[in-house]
Amino acid sequence: MAAHPYSPSNLVNRTTMNDSVTLFEVGPRDGLQNEKRLLTVDQKVDLVNALSQTGLTKIETGSFVSPKWIPQMASSNEVFAQISRSPSVIYSALTPNLKGFEAAIASDVDEVAIFAAVSESFSQKNINCSIEESLERFKPVMALAQERQIPVRGYLSCVMGCPYEGNVSAHSVANLSKQLYELGCYEISLGDTIGVGNPRLTKAMLEAVTQDVPVENIAIHCHDTYGRAIANICTALELGVRTIDSSVSGLGGCPYAKGASGNVSTEDVIDLLDSLGLDHGVNLEKIIQVGQGISAQLERANQSRVAKAYSN
Repeated sequence: MAAHPYSPSNLVNRTTMNDSVTLFEVGPRDGLQNEKRLLTVDQKVDLVNALSQTGLTKIETGSFVSPKWIPQMASSNEVFAQISRSPSVIYSALTPNLKGFEAAIASDVDEVAIFAAVSESFSQKNINCSIEESLERFKPVMALAQERQIPVRGYLSCVMGCPYEGNVSAHSVANLSKQLYELGCYEISLGDTIGVGNPRLTKAMLEAVTQDVPVENIAIHCHDTYGRAIANICTALELGVRTIDSSVSGLGGCPYAKGASGNVSTEDVIDLLDSLGLDHGVNLEKIIQVGQGISAQLERANQSRVAKAYSN
């Protein structure tokens, strides 16, 4: 395998393969973008600031996409301008193309993310192009990111099933993960976008991917549509994955995936990690408070089982 474009010295907060796990909080972006109720800039800023005080070290703060497609993210530049940045937190943004990347840089983001899909149908529905075209779009983004020394994360959707095509092959997931890694993504976040995964599928998919991408450069991103996210995360942890995407109070879903409920809740992941004796550095009580607050603002039920248990 060719040398990776980003050396370890250029990466921030990399988790070593031990008993330490990094939680990548996606609520302010991947969570809010699929909530029907639109928050004000001040409310979004308050959410990010509150999350910054919980011990989290990575917070996906916004997205520089067309407001025509994702109106919930229209004010991301204002959010980045107004948050109180903690020196211990990396604030990231999703960028679909070079225009989005340039807007993110103007907003002084710490890192960016690009996104692709295993399914051709999902790629067309989500970003209006084929998988091959999406990878071509990312090349100038990666070149400029490397020039600016901005770390880039890669999201890969539908790694265990597609809402339009059904089953996907572990080989296809591995092939695209390898391509994103070789493009220069320091980490590949493998997304079970519609939550159809199970421990057996998770194991097979990760075993295929880690033939080409080091496990320390892999994250898992589970939706909890059928209540299997925690079981799938357990499997990923057993296989050495040490970065987990989660969303406070289980915010979100996917606007292009029918039936996809929210991301796995940060509260429930923390409880799992605590039960396994894995260090993560995040204060559960503070996260529960943030989750209760944002759920009330969105006028929705808190989806975290742990939060519900603590409130009884």
